[in-house]
Amino acid sequence: IIFLSKSTVTLDSGEAGVLWKRFDGGVVTDKPPLGAGFHVVAPWNEVYVYEVRQQELYEKMKVLSSNGLDILLETSTWYLPKAEDLGKLHQQIGENYLERIIKPALRSAARSVVGRYTPEQLYSSKRDVIQNEIYEETKVILDNQFIQLNEVLVRDVTLPPTIKDAIERKLKQEQESL
Repeated sequence: IIFLSKSTVTLDSGEAGVLWKRFDGGVVTDKPPLGAGFHVVAPWNEVYVYEVRQQELYEKMKVLSSNGLDILLETSTWYLPKAEDLGKLHQQIGENYLERIIKPALRSAARSVVGRYTPEQLYSSKRDVIQNEIYEETKVILDNQFIQLNEVLVRDVTLPPTIKDAIERKLKQEQESL
């Protein structure tokens, strides 16, 4: 009974398994990962289970604008591991690829992009442009990392209260002058 329980693995829908063979070369990278369903595996081998559905990373980070002001940026990132490269992802990066690869890439891209703009631009007209630039820069970083980046969404841009008030007064004056 123990032998049989160690020899089987069941993967749910949206999961894939990377097979690690103890006596035959380690991680299997030359074959597709195990798909959803019931699988018989030698008891001395292991299966590492990954979720291959789209996942969301909610990230709240402090970034600096072009003039050095602290800005609080909230983003949602939609990603998933590339199922066909799951063995390579497991071998080269590991199960905690979110912490090792995706978060640092997103933070780096966000700091780089937001650092090119003034608080006025971030608050009003450039929000969609910034979102797109963060996505493009993050995608470049993740290109050879066996991860598919689907979207980066800017949920909120929070400026320091004094700057926000000054921008709102300026915009209101511009509206009144028209």
